[in-house]
Amino acid sequence: MLDVIEALIRNNKTCVLATSADNKPHCSLMAYTVNETCREMYLITHRTTRKYKNLQKNPHVSLLVDTRATSDDSVCALTIEGVYSKIEDSVKRNRVGDQFLSAHPRMQSFIENGDTDWMCIRITSFLLLNNLTEAHFFKIS
Repeated sequence: MLDVIEALIRNNKTCVLATSADNKPHCSLMAYTVNETCREMYLITHRTTRKYKNLQKNPHVSLLVDTRATSDDSVCALTIEGVYSKIEDSVKRNRVGDQFLSAHPRMQSFIENGDTDWMCIRITSFLLLNNLTEAHFFKIS
């Protein structure tokens, strides 16, 4: 089942990122890329956004990736839990930046904005809901 989850992540380019601070949740539609093991997701944002401010207070996040745009019959929804960290290492940031631009070329000006910050979400669990009736949970160590 993990291969199905990894394929779902790799075959999509957007997710919903849920952050929270001071007991107030906030959701954002985000573009993403993922590392080769599907254990880290990479996103970008401006430092002036509410999501960024929330992440500075509470690094625990939830992401949602689903198949509703590509599937008429059986919809899968994948809830991902993880922990945010800023990508500080310039080599990793450049590698992720190249990967991100390859997947999302229209976002070049957004990336080049001086206020942009790179986010890494280290995945801690997956919950796959398949056809609204079948659930599979995986904790990542």
